[in-house]
Amino acid sequence: MNINVLTLFPEMFTPLQVSLLGRGQEDGKWKLNLVNFRDFSDRPHKSVDDTPYGGGAGMVLQVKPIKAALDSLENKGKVIITAPQGKTFNEQMAQKWSKEENLTFICGHFEGFDQRVYDLADEMVSIGDYVLTGGELPTMSMIDATVRLLPGILGNALSTVEESFSDGLLEYPQYTRPADFEGQKVPEVLLSGNHGKINEWRHYQALKATKLHRPDLLEKRDLTPEEVRMLRQIREDEQAEEDKL
Repeated sequence: MNINVLTLFPEMFTPLQVSLLGRGQEDGKWKLNLVNFRDFSDRPHKSVDDTPYGGGAGMVLQVKPIKAALDSLENKGKVIITAPQGKTFNEQMAQKWSKEENLTFICGHFEGFDQRVYDLADEMVSIGDYVLTGGELPTMSMIDATVRLLPGILGNALSTVEESFSDGLLEYPQYTRPADFEGQKVPEVLLSGNHGKINEWRHYQALKATKLHRPDLLEKRDLTPEEVRMLRQIREDEQAEEDKL
């Protein structure tokens, strides 16, 4: 996979050069091409922003240098721009993007883009209802979530299957040695060696965590009869705990 990033601050993307993603680049599993669109400015001092027509505070990024930077790319593929009016990024988007050969991200800064820049993008995406100083951090988050799904990036292929959001549920609790830490013991079922019981426990715990922390995910889910039974049991267990108090 080849990922292009149009940004005024290419030095901000150093974190993508380390750990598993950095190793993935070294192994040729993906490539990061950072493009400073200031290099495509034909104005004095290479400025890329200007005051907005109609007045107002702040400076607006111009369309001309960004369009020139896009046109310079040999393989741009799907073009994505960070924008508050965009769809909220999620795991399903990352899975979809991970199947692309080329992706291009446009990072904003200052007071935003000339409206005509948005017309250059195939998708507008947001990572949440809050404001950052630029699009670099959201873009890094989306690249991380996407690239980690590529074959060979993670050591264990099952890691991308058995984690939060991969199947619409939060992840079940996990434990490692020691089995007893200051009186806090690992659930006996995980020590039993009975993989059928372990899988059932994990599914139950994933449903329980999702019900507690992200009930909205359950509202969107087409529950199986077994999950309906488990949720009924979860409610009964919760009621039993409340009755003890």
